Amino acid sequence: MPLHGCARRRIVRSRQREGRANSSWQFGGGDVVIITAGLDVGSTYTKAVIQAEDGEILGKAYGPTGFRLREVARSMYDEALEDAGLHEKDIDYLIATGSGRHQVDFKDLHVTDLTASARGACFLFPDTRTILDIGGQTMKASRVDKSAQVQSFRLNDKCAAGTGAFLEKTARYMGYSTQEIGALMTISKDPVPISGVCAVFAESEVINHLSIGTSPADIMQGAIESLTGRSVQLMKRVRAEPEYTLIGGILRFETMGRSVSEVLDAEVNVPDGEMVQYVSALGCAILARRRLDRLRSEGNLEAAVSA
Repeated sequence: MPLHGCARRRIVRSRQREGRANSSWQFGGGDVVIITAGLDVGSTYTKAVIQAEDGEILGKAYGPTGFRLREVARSMYDEALEDAGLHEKDIDYLIATGSGRHQVDFKDLHVTDLTASARGACFLFPDTRTILDIGGQTMKASRVDKSAQVQSFRLNDKCAAGTGAFLEKTARYMGYSTQEIGALMTISKDPVPISGVCAVFAESEVINHLSIGTSPADIMQGAIESLTGRSVQLMKRVRAEPEYTLIGGILRFETMGRSVSEVLDAEVNVPDGEMVQYVSALGCAILARRRLDRLRSEGNLEAAVSA
């Protein structure tokens, strides 16, 4: 099933469109195709995905969420449309998720983060049974069944020490950018423990380690190992079972996935490259297509796409 990074099929209009009621498109072979969108307005970053009904990702975009949620949601959606070479009227259905989903005033529907991430993770890795999602401000573990339905979940949203934001803040404090975190961890030789139970205490530990000459690489790797310990404990609370799929922007750094795999003593799934941070937005686009399929089976498709 085609995903991002593959050659796009050429899309041509099947007829002149004046609104969403005329929303049929055709691939080169002439088959009518439905196009859906997913928007994940997270606490730190906002992601958008445009997907054709055969699973191909036509366009995507992401950027910092900031404080103007409506504006950034619109901006990322427009960028994804531009990346796909499409216009808003070409989209048949849009579902939003994330902490800012209620601020998206142009959505057709919204779903929870857990529902969206489960659908996206199981699309990429069909045998997924446990999902660990490490976001900028929250960390979530969930156990799903073979239909991608959430059976159990736990959240760690009381302290930033268990999230990606803590790693980014630690890097900045030591004078490194977020983009340099991955390279920094690869040169660690003797990681130091970061055992603080909250972000404030953990930051104090970082300061103490720097004051005695500990290398930034060893401090950063210690922070990763601390985050790994919290992650695995959260997974155990949902009675985690394989296959394990890890998602969230922090998984861009291979060290994080490898660390979780070592502690679990099991293989883990991690989406390739930047796709790791688009999983929930992808899940929304998939759910949008399923919603349209259901409406089509009920004879209400035209009403849905013209809404």
